[in-house]
Amino acid sequence: MIKNYVKITYRTFVHNKLYSVINVGGLSIGLAAAMLIMLYTKDEISYDHFHEGAGQIYRVDRKMIKSEGNIANSGYTGYFQGSRFSAGVPEILAFVRLQQAQMEMKTGNDIHTQSVSLVDSNFLSVFSFPMISGNAKTALLDPASVVITEEMAQKQFGTTDVLGETMFLKNGAGFNPVTVTGIAKNCPQNSSIKFQMLRPLNVSASEEGLNENWFRFFLNTFVVLAPSANLQTVEAKMQKVFEADAAESIKMIREKYGIANVGMSFFLQPLTDIHLSKNVSASEGLSDAGNPAYSYILSGIALFILIIACINFVNLMVARSIKRAKEIGIRKSIGGNRNQLIIQFLGESFLLCLAAFVLAILMVQVVLPVFNQLSGKALALSYLVDFKLIAGYSILFISTVLLAGFYPALIISDYNPVSALNARFTLTGKNYLQKSLVVLQFGLASFLIISTLVIFSQFDFLTNEKLGYEDTNLITVQKWGLKHHDATLFKDELIKNPNIVDVAFKNNGYSGNTVKVNGEHRVNVTYETIDASFIPLLKIPVIKGRNFSPIYPSDSVHSILVNETFVKQAGWKEPVGQEVAFFDINEKYTVVGVVKDYHFKPLTEKIEPQLFTMNPGSDYGMLYIKIKPGSETNSLKYIGETFKNMFPLDSYSYGFKDQENLKSYEAEARWKQILLFGAILTIFISCIGLLGLSVLSAETRTKEIGIRKVLGASVAAIVASLSKDFLKLVLIALLLAVPLAWLAANKWLENYPYRIALNGWLFASAAMIVIMISLITISFQSVKAALANPVKSLCSE
Repeated sequence: MIKNYVKITYRTFVHNKLYSVINVGGLSIGLAAAMLIMLYTKDEISYDHFHEGAGQIYRVDRKMIKSEGNIANSGYTGYFQGSRFSAGVPEILAFVRLQQAQMEMKTGNDIHTQSVSLVDSNFLSVFSFPMISGNAKTALLDPASVVITEEMAQKQFGTTDVLGETMFLKNGAGFNPVTVTGIAKNCPQNSSIKFQMLRPLNVSASEEGLNENWFRFFLNTFVVLAPSANLQTVEAKMQKVFEADAAESIKMIREKYGIANVGMSFFLQPLTDIHLSKNVSASEGLSDAGNPAYSYILSGIALFILIIACINFVNLMVARSIKRAKEIGIRKSIGGNRNQLIIQFLGESFLLCLAAFVLAILMVQVVLPVFNQLSGKALALSYLVDFKLIAGYSILFISTVLLAGFYPALIISDYNPVSALNARFTLTGKNYLQKSLVVLQFGLASFLIISTLVIFSQFDFLTNEKLGYEDTNLITVQKWGLKHHDATLFKDELIKNPNIVDVAFKNNGYSGNTVKVNGEHRVNVTYETIDASFIPLLKIPVIKGRNFSPIYPSDSVHSILVNETFVKQAGWKEPVGQEVAFFDINEKYTVVGVVKDYHFKPLTEKIEPQLFTMNPGSDYGMLYIKIKPGSETNSLKYIGETFKNMFPLDSYSYGFKDQENLKSYEAEARWKQILLFGAILTIFISCIGLLGLSVLSAETRTKEIGIRKVLGASVAAIVASLSKDFLKLVLIALLLAVPLAWLAANKWLENYPYRIALNGWLFASAAMIVIMISLITISFQSVKAALANPVKSLCSE
């Protein structure tokens, strides 16, 4: 019996090659998409689980209540939290601190900036980073030791057998030797902590005794709790330790800054929760901050594609059953019962799904590199060999077989044998579910197309919106700790080159601070140290007052510039001449000018109050060099040579400001591509299903078409007749998809402070795309049927 079923199934597949290809091809694409998303999701939820005892490791986070009543959470702590909490809370078995730093490293005559992780000596005992050589417990005990990864060892020495080798890192004015005491395996892909080089974190006696270090935050602190520890109890004890140990500093802050309530508390965050946390992310000194929304979006896309593929399968199997009506009638008339027919058609579904599943695995292997590039992952083929994934794939396969095969098997096995043998069997009037599935299919495709157009439009807005300053032909060069005197000498040398238009300086990065205005009103600001050339070089308009100027010597010590947002928060009508006081110094500064708001941070962040000084006590860290268009090669060569001549012990690196700005939207760029591919796949699968249904529709209406042609119907009229029923379904799908897509797009755009407005053209464009693609797909077969010889049509059985 089984052999007979297999033989009939094989013959059916061979006899109906087009439908078999459509079914297997569409289903395999849907399955491949689902497999890729399962790989992605598995990687996302597996972050940091590879550490032994990962469930007992927590990061110490802090909660700060701001003056406006807002709560700000951060993963940054300081020197004290680990040692003081560990000493005062018995449930804390160990602590380890991690500080990310940049150091100058010398290799031969080459000097470059190297990322270095400063850690406590027990780092490799708390975290399970496997060692190739060296002792994990003792490798970081010596202050002059260094542990490097195998990748770093290969890069620097050409081998991993480097225990005892010497490396040179800059400390102060010169380079000091450090000894390689351990080689660790490269950090796993799914690790929030990634390092290339580990150095011991040394805290001086003076720092240990400085009570104000309770309020200096620049590193991550991890603690290991006892298995029986209660998290809430530990956090309560931590707070008591803080309030008692930091009492002196808290009192000083209240008196010095006039703050009634410090409003700070500490809490613990599980290590395994950090990667996908929206509360305190992995971006603060850690790597690969994830977003659970991405997994949901990708899973939704994969589910859409798989559902559409299954709908194709169901529709084509049911529609194709009309052509097999006589076969079913004969089988029933000679004693075949319904259960046997169900088994037969479920078997056909199983074999089709099995073929699609095998093809899907091959597709995953081929497209995995592209998927990695799109998703920003480094997933390997070895990820496929995993018990949980295999179990997941098995469930996916069985579910697909049942979902895609069970309903057609029930419908086909229920045919009336008399009607089937007399060729009077039809699905007309009884295929509401089939029509509903087509509507659902194109509704999902339309939803994804609209979503893709919205993301494309928002990305275009982010990358082309005017920033309020000129970032073209602007080179940035990093130079830490650049004194104002050295900056002047450097600028004098650079502008000797005729290709260099001007040079300006600012501090590196963005510093936050709080200032007092109008007596006690506080404003949180982004604090910038610049020179007099910075504002004119970037062509930032000064809308009130004036810019800094060398003709006013007091500008460097008593004057500030502010932006429009600062003025609004301060509540000033006439900002020029107003006074601003910093909390950490006693002097007051006078506002001499107001600059127009500009996007000094990406458009994904709202413009904040900004304050500029020329404080000579604050070093510069970044050069902005304006060059003539087309002079990039010569200018960069001259800048590099000048830099090396003036700062021979520092590494040289440069960037183009407009390219750096574009990098801020890498996540949006990736999701634009992912949604585009998702939309293309959904519309492609929907269309091959629609093609199959249109072919079957034309075949079942062969005589009708022949009669229409004999009676004088034109080709256009016949095409319209064959197409209108399908187009009605597509239009219904659009009517359902548009409002849902509008709601989803609005919700997504709420994440952006600066965003596009949802216009009707977005939805009209999506509707036109869907309708045009549907028309082309349907017309392909409709035109062929309309052009057929009516004599042959009327003579065919």
